[in-house]
Amino acid sequence: MMRESWKEREHHLLKRFKGNPPATAAAVGRFKTESGLQLPEDYLLFLQQANGGEGFIGAKTYLILWPLEQLVEMNNSYRVSDYAAGLFVFGSDGGGEAFAFDTRTAEMPIVSVPFVGMDLEAIRPQALTFTAFLERLFTS
Repeated sequence: MMRESWKEREHHLLKRFKGNPPATAAAVGRFKTESGLQLPEDYLLFLQQANGGEGFIGAKTYLILWPLEQLVEMNNSYRVSDYAAGLFVFGSDGGGEAFAFDTRTAEMPIVSVPFVGMDLEAIRPQALTFTAFLERLFTS
């Protein structure tokens, strides 16, 4: 199967987003070892183009995506496993909302949850995939 790069398929979503240099294969390997998580395929494809970054998605939605090397540390700092076990935060809106993969299901849909008052009762579904999440932000 020929894999089209994420950039070729979805670059229009990130015209105003300033991405970091791509994640290395070594960084992805270290993340898998450290976290024990298998990240969704479309997110891994995104990381091959930009290892996090920040900027606007669409006309007015701001997005901060944390670099792969900081994900475990940031989840530990926010004590995500204590307050919202099963979520794995990967970024925010630059304000009070965190964006996370919901690892309680194999599909790992994306949800949002407030940083203050983080609790599974407060999560809101965002999208079933990372690409659909970006598309939703782009059109909102």
